[in-house]
Amino acid sequence: MSSLTIKNLKSLQADYPDLKMELVNGEIIVMSPSGLESDEIAAEIVAQLRNWVRPRKLGRVIASSGGFRLPNESGDVRAPDASFVRASRLPHPTEDYGNCVPDLIFEVKSKRDSVKKLREKIQDFLRWETQVGVLVDPQTRTMEVYRPNTEKIVLGDGDILEVPELLPGWKLFVVDVWAPEF
Repeated sequence: MSSLTIKNLKSLQADYPDLKMELVNGEIIVMSPSGLESDEIAAEIVAQLRNWVRPRKLGRVIASSGGFRLPNESGDVRAPDASFVRASRLPHPTEDYGNCVPDLIFEVKSKRDSVKKLREKIQDFLRWETQVGVLVDPQTRTMEVYRPNTEKIVLGDGDILEVPELLPGWKLFVVDVWAPEF
């Protein structure tokens, strides 16, 4: 196992500002650009979340470049594709990494992503108090919804994602997140 730290991550990000990186178990992971479809889906999820959260002042919606420090021994810094943090947990904006884990995260599978690794990433967040993690797969047009100590729920085009424990009244129609064809 490497022993790189958040200091090394910040140094590399300063040297290579165009690269997206995460720190995982003491190793720097360079994230390659995703395909357009997965990023468009992530943007739609961020937009839907933001349109509900901001007018109600419920918290912060963060896109894929925002990193969060996990409270694990190796000091991982991870960046979900979309996330939500309740206002009570992050009342002020920060230019640095979030020192809390998000309450809700989304990972959108791109064609280069491993579903296994995305599931592992979601489980890492759930271990550190994320309440809901969602794996979005454009190829199967499904969302796998994970909560701590419960079985995953798989949603498809006719379903609605609701997260009443965090966002009472918010509804995300699964079919609405897919990239449209013109």
